[in-house]
Amino acid sequence: MNNPKNTNDFPEHIPLFPLSGVLLLPKSRLPLNIFEPRYLKMIEDVLATEHRLIGMIQPRPNKNTQDSNLKFNNVGCAGRLISFTETEDSRYLITLSGVSRFNYVKNVDTFKPYINAEVEWDTFRDDGILETLPKSFNKDAFLEIISKYFTLTNLQTDWVSLKKADDELLINSLSILCPFENDEKQALLEAKTIKERVKILTTLMEMSIKAETTFGPLQ
Repeated sequence: MNNPKNTNDFPEHIPLFPLSGVLLLPKSRLPLNIFEPRYLKMIEDVLATEHRLIGMIQPRPNKNTQDSNLKFNNVGCAGRLISFTETEDSRYLITLSGVSRFNYVKNVDTFKPYINAEVEWDTFRDDGILETLPKSFNKDAFLEIISKYFTLTNLQTDWVSLKKADDELLINSLSILCPFENDEKQALLEAKTIKERVKILTTLMEMSIKAETTFGPLQ
């Protein structure tokens, strides 16, 4: 299987999986449970391609739920299908490995039951470069905020692994895991740098902690 190294190697058209509240980021992994017939077909088709890319993108609120009328956010993230299991009840359990963000351009007419789209990659040509936080970043203070937020939201994690994680893996994994609103997830996705993403992430967690302190437990 070809493993594209720069945006010039990426396909112009990719299948889209529009899913609200779900975030995929470059160099992170996302497990998915696929059961709708149109997306089962999408997985089968993607497995037959050289790139095995699927574009995760959040739809904007729209009263009409038909795919042909969905309005998407401008930015999504493509993941390479790296694992695939078929269950006895005909579902697919897959894992996507985040490769690069993209700009959604337009839908492409096909005879497929799922959405194919034209996308643009050049804006995010640096997504493959490993980022680190500045030395001034106080990781212990950040982990303390995480601990308070996880207690508030009843989230569980492997703290030993979390403390050992590389900067980008830590920030991206938390961005994916935390139960933020759709627009908040989108803001994390569109952050230009890991420094900007950790600032957004910290602000969102601190706002939730403050709200709980002020107004009582969150529902």
